[in-house]
Amino acid sequence: KTDFINFISDQEWKSIEPVSSWFGPSSFLMSSMSALFQLSMWIRHCHGYLTEHVGIPVWGSYAVFALATLFSGLVLGLVSKQL
Repeated sequence: KTDFINFISDQEWKSIEPVSSWFGPSSFLMSSMSALFQLSMWIRHCHGYLTEHVGIPVWGSYAVFALATLFSGLVLGLVSKQL
């Protein structure tokens, strides 16, 4: 607490470099990281649903996600080849 008060009262905050726009909260990079985090949470939710409610074993859920990853890579590769 004392360090924070000294930081403000001594105006040490003026000597700190501002965050570059590339790493700012609304930048493309941070928005992409947020989307990846949300995707990982969705995958975790789906894994829990498949294992707890549907009754698929854990290895089966992993196999489903592996096949989905391979299929999406195939589709993206075919689409990019056409462009």
